[in-house]
Amino acid sequence: MEEEIKKLKEECEKLKQTNEVKSDLISISAHQLRTSLSALKWILKMFLDEDLGKLTSEQNSFIRKAYNSNERMNALVNDLLTLSHAEDTSMSYKFEKIDLLYLIEQTVFDFSGETNKKNIELMFLKPDSPILPINCDKEMIIVVIQNLIENAIKYSNEGGKVFISLKQEENNLIVSVRDTGIGIKEEDKENIFKKFYRAPNAIEKEIIGSGLGLFATKNIVERHKGKIWFDSTEGKGATFFVSLPIN
Repeated sequence: MEEEIKKLKEECEKLKQTNEVKSDLISISAHQLRTSLSALKWILKMFLDEDLGKLTSEQNSFIRKAYNSNERMNALVNDLLTLSHAEDTSMSYKFEKIDLLYLIEQTVFDFSGETNKKNIELMFLKPDSPILPINCDKEMIIVVIQNLIENAIKYSNEGGKVFISLKQEENNLIVSVRDTGIGIKEEDKENIFKKFYRAPNAIEKEIIGSGLGLFATKNIVERHKGKIWFDSTEGKGATFFVSLPIN
């Protein structure tokens, strides 16, 4: 019996080491790719903005396709980085007291350029009463808020609206992100948090995505002992809720 237990411990240790190597490889590769893709993005942007000279309509079309492909790759790399952190249970989260209201305000401000492009109205409906600070990993919770807002903007049509709200319910803070976009079909709802899953109506509209964002978001929320859920009607948008314990 002791020999079997020893072998099991050795196998567990080997699996742990293999998983750490895998996570490190993904992280290093993704960082390297992101650096190269960022450089390529700005070169292509200079061409599209005609900083390097006038383009013909055909040249503009080809470069725009390259730019959009680069954006898709950038989104995938960012999701892979988030996923590697979210799934790595050996990685310790840095918990500290955070003002979630301020964190949301800053994140909303960061998306102002993105909303202007699509003429989307982004509103943060602040709570009427003071909100208690929350104990969390600041960087990981920023990723959660960013993912939800980014999705809301991405799946909204031009001229749409995105509403973010924050409220306290007993010992939890509830963040909600509501959009007026394409919504989620009933038959797709059970799969929405699965790794690599993308709803058919999003694919049909050629919306950039990897199917990793919500999976990673759910992982991060659950590492904080929180919950995530949503409510949606196809064609009428979606609302995602995140509940995080204050203590």
